[in-house]
Amino acid sequence: MNANKEMKWLVTGASQGFGRCLVEDALGRGDAVTAVVRDARSMRGLVDAHPGRLDVVEADLRDRAAVERVAAVLAQSPIDVLVNNAGRAIAGAAEELSMDLLREQLELNFFAAAAMTRAALPGMRKRRAGTIVQMSSQGGRLSFPAVGAYSASKFALEGWSEALAAEVAEFGVRVLIVEPSRFRTGFNTARSLAVTAPSEVYGRTVGAVQRDLTGSDGAQEGDPARAARIIGDLVRTADVPLRLPLGAEAVERLTAAYTAGLDGVRRWADVARSADYPDAAAPSRAIPTS
Repeated sequence: MNANKEMKWLVTGASQGFGRCLVEDALGRGDAVTAVVRDARSMRGLVDAHPGRLDVVEADLRDRAAVERVAAVLAQSPIDVLVNNAGRAIAGAAEELSMDLLREQLELNFFAAAAMTRAALPGMRKRRAGTIVQMSSQGGRLSFPAVGAYSASKFALEGWSEALAAEVAEFGVRVLIVEPSRFRTGFNTARSLAVTAPSEVYGRTVGAVQRDLTGSDGAQEGDPARAARIIGDLVRTADVPLRLPLGAEAVERLTAAYTAGLDGVRRWADVARSADYPDAAAPSRAIPTS
């Protein structure tokens, strides 16, 4: 892969945080970018600073009609890198958060990303090249009180993307699932984070997490500009991992989660195996991976 090749990007949720930093990093490398934002005015300075290399599409991807409009842009304009970054979190107890809010959470974080990906794939397959960057979270591999809806959307994105990676690998298309911990992206502000009313039942668990989420803006360890630089470097290499934890906390938490999961499988392995027919042949089917 030519690391010096000018690339074309489409980045959703580009007005702040990871999205903004990825746009700035790509432009700094001489690439061309289409930025999808809710308010085009947020990109005026960058448009003026990079004439002819930054296009802005105004769309709220919580709206299906807007998703279809951006998908049409993708289908008509070949790109090298798609970054599905648009997203938000709704923090509340699993029992108390309404079904409408649960659906809203998945609509933006999963279904919009799936639609963008599907629109980009035909062009990438035809050119036998392209990278899809799915901005997930450490919460896409583990969960904790108050973030069940958010984790549900990211677990869905990761499971769908893992299957996708195995399907498109033969066409030269790569999938990179990014799993950040806490970064100073604006995620912990009212712009990206909604919190349900205090719970009388789950105040000790859910309430504690809600207070932590709303009180941590500006204190996060992660630097989104550094993260953008890492992603920008990776998409220019031949070695793109399926999953990339970002931030020390993500490394520690995911390591603990994987270790605990493996320990659980081993502990219950004999019980699990006893569910099979005693005389059944061992499975021989191979599971394709990316």
